[in-house]
Parts: sequence; structure tokens; C-alpha cells
Amino acid sequence: MRVSTTSVLTAGALASLVSASENYLGFNSGAMKTDNSAKFKSDFLAEFNTAQGLKGAPGKFDAVRLYTNIQAYSTSDPIQAFDAAVETKTKILLGLWTSGTDSIDNEMTALKSALKTFGKDLADLIIGVSIGSEDLYRVSVTGLKNDPDGVGAGPDVITKFIKEFKSNFADSDIASVPIGHVDTWDAWTNGTNKAVIDAVDWIGVDEYPYYEDSKGNDIKNSGSLFDAAYDATIAAAGGKPVWVTETGYPYTGIKWGQAVASVENAEYYWQEVGCRRLFNKTPTFWYNLRDSNGANKQSFAITNNLSTTPRFNLTCPTTFDTPSSTSSSSSSSATSTSTGTSGSSTGSVSPTSSATGSSSSSSSGSASGTSGSGSSASSTAAPDSGAASLTMIGSTFVAAVFGAALVLF
Repeated sequence: MRVSTTSVLTAGALASLVSASENYLGFNSGAMKTDNSAKFKSDFLAEFNTAQGLKGAPGKFDAVRLYTNIQAYSTSDPIQAFDAAVETKTKILLGLWTSGTDSIDNEMTALKSALKTFGKDLADLIIGVSIGSEDLYRVSVTGLKNDPDGVGAGPDVITKFIKEFKSNFADSDIASVPIGHVDTWDAWTNGTNKAVIDAVDWIGVDEYPYYEDSKGNDIKNSGSLFDAAYDATIAAAGGKPVWVTETGYPYTGIKWGQAVASVENAEYYWQEVGCRRLFNKTPTFWYNLRDSNGANKQSFAITNNLSTTPRFNLTCPTTFDTPSSTSSSSSSSATSTSTGTSGSSTGSVSPTSSATGSSSSSSSGSASGTSGSGSSASSTAAPDSGAASLTMIGSTFVAAVFGAALVLF
């Protein structure tokens, strides 16, 4: 279906009207560090304190997106990020791992335990729940092309888990927290996944123009590429709020098409995408405050060793290079390209969806958040948040779920 410029703009305006009352600013946080060791409370405290104290930031980054409720090296213990969040008053976008498993019982057990321990101190910080991360992408044509061993989940699995979660927490302190799912933009514009859109309160999109090597991904075109994917997602959402759950640009790494990883380009992307389109306009979780996935060939951290002095100036400019008219016209063609296909052939790559390096853990949606999902027309891999959440779960839980040891990142 071809979406006109008018329909895209109308959908965008509607989505803005029904978006969250607060336009959260945050980062993604996996369960593991780049050396594959687990994060504990002190590690999360360091991240959350740095995020809130970033010099020159266009707002207070006092929110975090997690990929799992489970502490690494355990089966169902609550992740210690909860304790750190309570101490620092950090808002939380929860994540539950849903790929390669037929149960989210351990995820729910960990969350229930944390709510029992911290009560409303924790419940009041939870701003949303994501049931899964890039699962739909990983079972698409593009996802399987980029990572034939990737493990994802179809819309029937995701919707089943959404129903289970809502039922289990219907009488809890988080009963009214909005439920969503995170995926790549071309998963959302794929009509076969509409059941997931119908089942959620909001949708989260992961988008990395850096990996769009078939679309002229020079840094100067990154804003327009982002707009095309973002507006297509808004159009597909049918008026439901769209949260940007992952986007960012590497400061170092291999050249990808025309895209060059550098501090200068990471700053430009921050300005042209973050400042121009996202910050204080829609809930945004930047990728990333610090790197978590040692296997990823690109590094996205905007800080060095969690210094509150970032690698580049975070202050937003007042003028931008990206033409405002490009996004709406581009998104029209982007939507028509991928909608209604069983596996999108165009799309964006996500640094957190396919770089886990483990078939069981799947490349997207992991705790590390930098693995490498690729949802672009060319077979590319980027850091993937989905894989990161698996990492957060820990080797014990992974073995319990998948019956095999995973490579944690």
C-alpha cells in the first residue's frame, strides 16, 4: 500500500497527540560489559549517575531501557538495575526476552520478586514494558539473510506473551503501565505483523541509518534516511505512540557503505536526528551511553569510561541540514516497499539485533545492546538491542531456556 505524504503527516500528528505525557530521555543498558562479565548494582549506578549528569545534554537523561528483568548468572533473580534505578530515581522501560523460548515465566518471576521487594518505589518508575525486542525482524527474510542462525519469534508468539503478561500483572501496581514491543521499522510496516500493533499500547522502533548501505548512507543523508523510516513507522502504527528505542551512530569502527564511523559523524547524527527530530519530542532511548557488546565491530558509546564529559558536544544547535520535506516524501516510498511482504527486504540495521553471536540468544534485543541487527536492504549487521537482553539474562538462564550454552556478549 502506498502511503501519501498527507497520510504520513496526519499519522505523525496523531501519534504525537497520543504519545506519552512525558517525552523520556534515556539510554539502552545491557546486562553484560564488553569483557562478557555481568553488570551488578554498582555498574548500573555508575551508568545512571553519568546519564543524569551529562554536560551539555539537551535535557535530563533519567530513563533507561532494559532488555530483561533477570540478573546475569541467575535463572530468575531480579536484575540489579532495579535497585540502582530506585536509588537514582531512574525511570525504566522494562524488557522481556521472547525469542527462542516458549515461556516468559522466569522473566515474570524476576519482576514480581522485584516489585515485592521495592513496592511502589520501583513500580512508580516503570514507564513501559516491551514484550520482546526485534523478534519479528529476526524471522523476516532480511533478518535471516543477515543472520541465518538468528532466533526470533513471529507475531503469534509475541501476542501470546503480551496476553500472558497482562493477565499476570492485572492486579499489580503496574497494571496500568503501557505495554509495547520493540522492532525494526520494516517489521512494523510489514502487514503480516499487524496483530502485534493491534495488541500493544505503543510501538518501539530501532533505526540505524549507518547500516543502510543500499540507500546512500553518507552521514549527510542520515537525517533523511532516519525520517523516512520513522515516518513510515508512524504511518503503520495507526495512531499509536511510537517510541524510538534505539538509534545512534558509531564513533569508531569499519566503514559501512558510504557511512564512516567517527566522533565528528556521531556528533552530527546526534544533532540532525536527536536534536532535530527526537529529544523532548518523543520518548527516546539513545544507543548508547557506553558499549556493552565486545563482539560488535563498531563502538557507539558517547562517553569514555562513563565520564560526564561526553566525546562530543551534546548541546543542540538551532539550525539543521536535513530538509524537513524529505522525511515525509521518503517515508511514503519506504512504506510501500516493505508493507505486505512476508519478510521485509528493505529496512534498517540495528546494532543490537544480530550481533550476539549466538544462535540461541539471537542477535537482537540483548542486554548488551550492540550486537548487530541488520534490517537494511543489503545484508548488514549492526549492534542489536535484542541480543543484549539475552546477555543480561545470564548463562544459567540461557542454558535453562535453550538447553545449550550461549556465547554471552
